[in-house]
Amino acid sequence: MVRIGYTMMTEQAGPRELVDHVVRAEEAGFDFSVTSDHYFPWLREQGHAPYAWSVLGAAAQATSRIPLMTYVTCPTVRYHPAVVAQKAATMQLLSQGRFRLGLGAGENLNEHVVGRGWPSVEVRHEMLEEAIGIIRDLFGGGHVSRRGKHFSVDSARLWDLPEEPPQIGVAVSGERSCALAGRLADLVIATEPKQELLTAFDRHGGEGKPRVGQLPVCYDRDRDAAIRRAHEQFRWFGCGWKVNSELPHPDSFASATQFVTPDDVAASIPCGDDPADFVEAVRPYAEAGFTEIALVQIGGESQPEYIDWSSKELLPALREALG
Repeated sequence: MVRIGYTMMTEQAGPRELVDHVVRAEEAGFDFSVTSDHYFPWLREQGHAPYAWSVLGAAAQATSRIPLMTYVTCPTVRYHPAVVAQKAATMQLLSQGRFRLGLGAGENLNEHVVGRGWPSVEVRHEMLEEAIGIIRDLFGGGHVSRRGKHFSVDSARLWDLPEEPPQIGVAVSGERSCALAGRLADLVIATEPKQELLTAFDRHGGEGKPRVGQLPVCYDRDRDAAIRRAHEQFRWFGCGWKVNSELPHPDSFASATQFVTPDDVAASIPCGDDPADFVEAVRPYAEAGFTEIALVQIGGESQPEYIDWSSKELLPALREALG
């Protein structure tokens, strides 16, 4: 059975609202939740970027059942991996075992703020691999000291460790990241329904591990209003990760997407209130082999209505269609 998730998108709502939304999502019957970890929104129109880890801590206390997950955290530039390990261990304790640590090589949009520059993709993957090693060492207990190519750790130790450390997921978009994920991750993360990504993940050691996908949707009883909102806030999505990982500012994304039309967005994102359209958008992920699929409802203010509609119409339709 494919599990259907809810996305707390920090780029489009404030911290209190995000916690309220995930509480509603738990009550509505979503199977799990994921949370973005941004310093900037993709576009100014989205208007938000609270600190994801504070939101997650509050969400852990406000909910009791729904799993929580970063989707995704970059543990290499803005955060040192030793600090990420501490945050993740604390989240696992606060949530009583409901937390998973989703990691990725990051985007310039969020990582440039600390002034360290933006490495090439090859270096970013080197850094991610080294960071995962540090995090796993710290999850193992005891003091950790390392002098690596990219990171140093001086007698670090996690003093509050859960009995079961969080599972680690790695985001993939090509062969190199799939190889890294297959070797080092407990699950794989992707935002495109490409079976070749999962095949590569399996080939490098990922066979039998969970695979989590994500896609945007835009519910509104007025389909034209949904298309307008999707275009205003999510027209960047079609740029692809080779572009999305490199641009440094929301204004850069505005320039890069200036010729994207509402019709372009409506062709790739289901908009409106017909559950069948949403089912057909999710289906390629299920057919590719994703075991979990997180939906991103576009528009912070639209979340309560979307969650209510999902409980009554969308989730039953998805479960009937996808098993």
